[in-house]
Amino acid sequence: MTAAVSFSPHRAGGVLLHPTSLPGRGIGGLGAEAHRFVSWLADAGQTFWQTLPLVPVGEGGSPYDGLSAMAGSPLLVSPEALVADGLLREADLEMDEDLPAGRVDFASVGRWKDRLLRRAHGAWRAGWASPGLRAELDAFRDREAAWLPDFALWMALRERHAGARWTAWDPALRDRRPDALARARDELREDVERHELAQWLFDRQWRALREHAAARGVRIVGDVPIFVSHDSADVWAHRELFALDAAGMPTVVAGVPPDYFSATGQRWGNPLYRWDEMERRGYGWWVERLRRTFALVDVARIDHFRGFESYWEIDAAEPTAVNGTWRPGPGAGLFHALERELGPLPLIAEDLGIITPQVEALRDELGLPGMRVLHFGLGEPDNPHHPANHPVHVVAYTGTHDNDTSLGWATGAGPAEKAALAAMTDAGGAELGWAMIDAVFRSRAQVAIVPLQDVLGLGSEARMNTPGTAAGNWAWRFAEGALTPELGARLRAHTRAAGRDPSAPAEPSSSPTPSETP
Repeated sequence: MTAAVSFSPHRAGGVLLHPTSLPGRGIGGLGAEAHRFVSWLADAGQTFWQTLPLVPVGEGGSPYDGLSAMAGSPLLVSPEALVADGLLREADLEMDEDLPAGRVDFASVGRWKDRLLRRAHGAWRAGWASPGLRAELDAFRDREAAWLPDFALWMALRERHAGARWTAWDPALRDRRPDALARARDELREDVERHELAQWLFDRQWRALREHAAARGVRIVGDVPIFVSHDSADVWAHRELFALDAAGMPTVVAGVPPDYFSATGQRWGNPLYRWDEMERRGYGWWVERLRRTFALVDVARIDHFRGFESYWEIDAAEPTAVNGTWRPGPGAGLFHALERELGPLPLIAEDLGIITPQVEALRDELGLPGMRVLHFGLGEPDNPHHPANHPVHVVAYTGTHDNDTSLGWATGAGPAEKAALAAMTDAGGAELGWAMIDAVFRSRAQVAIVPLQDVLGLGSEARMNTPGTAAGNWAWRFAEGALTPELGARLRAHTRAAGRDPSAPAEPSSSPTPSETP
C-alpha cells in the first residue's frame, strides 16, 4: 500500500447520506429519488457520496447490526422499479398502513416490503419475467456463490422459526448437519429462491445507481464494520471463525474499555474473531467480504480500525465492559493478504477515539488515510481535529453519523467551542452551519465530507444516531423537494472556493485559510 490518498488524486468534497434517508414511500431506496440525489450531488460539484453499511437490518434499523455482512438490504429495493420490470402492478404498491413521511418506521416498512417482494416472487414463478432477467439471476447466483446460498437458506430458516436466533433452532440446523441442511433446502426451496431473488433485485438496482453515479463523476464511499452481529448468516455459516461454545454462543465479546465518556465502557456484544483460524485459512472470509464490498462501492471506510491492532476482549458472562483484556489483532498481515487477492485497497481508516501510537503506526504502514472531525477539536487550537491542523492525508468531516448535526452541536457547545465559532462568523443559524462546512472544506485534507443535514441547516431533530441509546435512531429522512437547484449552487460555490470542484479552478475568497502546518 502506498502512503497517498489513492482514491482521490485531487482535492474533493462529498456528502454523507444513507439511502434510507432519501424521500420515497415509507423509506428511501434505490429508485428515482436516489438517481436524482446523485445528479444533484454532481451539479453541486461533489465527488463523493458516502453511505452507511448497505446490509439487511432488523426492526431497530441499525446498519451496524446487520443480518449479513455480504447481503444488501431488501428495504432499499425500489417498488417502482419492480413495476417497470413487470414484476408488480401499480395497484400492488398500495400500503396496508400509513407510514410517516419524515421518519422510517422500520417494522412497518419491513412488513410492506416483504409483502411486495413476495408478490414479485410469485410473478417471477408465474413466468412474468423475461428470459433475459432469468439469465441475469442465474449469473448473479454464480457470481455470489461464496455467500448467497448460505444467506438465503438462513433467512428462510429464520422465517420458519418466527425470527428466533439461530442458536435456538433445532440442534441439527443450528450445527449445520449436512443431512438437515439438504432437507431444509428441499423443503424451503421456494423461500430460498425468494431471498435469492430479493438479493438480485437489490444488486441490479444498486449497480444501475452506481453506473449513473460514475457517469456523473460521483464515486461511492461504503462502510465496513469491523465486527458482525452474532445473529447473522455469517456467524451461523462460519462458526469455526468465531469464538463460540458448542451451542454457538459467544465465549467472549467485543467492546471498548471505560473512558472519559463511560465509567463502564461499552459492551457491544459482537462475537470476536478467531484470528489464528482466520490466518490459517488465508483470511478467505475477509477476502470475500471485501470482494463483495468493492463490487458495490468505490471506496470503503473501515469502522473501528484500532481493533485490527488490538481489541478489547470481554468475557461473555460479564454484564459490562469493565473487566476486559487487550488482545492483539491481525495487524498488517490481514491487509497484505487482502491486497494480494484483491489488488490495491481504497480504504479509509476510522481512527477516532483514543488511538495509540501502535494504531497510528499500523495505519501509516498501510498508507491509509485517517479521519478528522471538526466537532472534536474546534475549541482546541492544538487538537489534531482542528481544521488548521489537518494533514493532507485524511478525510475531514464536520461530523459523522454518530455526531449531532453541526447546528445541534453548536447549540450545546462549551465556551471554547462557542468562541471558536464566533471567530468564524458573527451570524447564527444556517450561516453558522455554512461557516463550519467552509472550515472543513478549506482545510488541507485531500477529501472533505459533510452530512447532508449540515448542508440543509438542520438541528438535532435530524440527528441520525446517538451512540449508547437503543431507540429512535437511524430513522431520519429529508423532505421531498429540499434539494433545490439554489442549494446545490451554494454548495458548489463553497466547494469551488475551497478548490474541491474538479471541474473548475478555485476562486478567490475573503474567508480565512487554515494554517499550512500539518
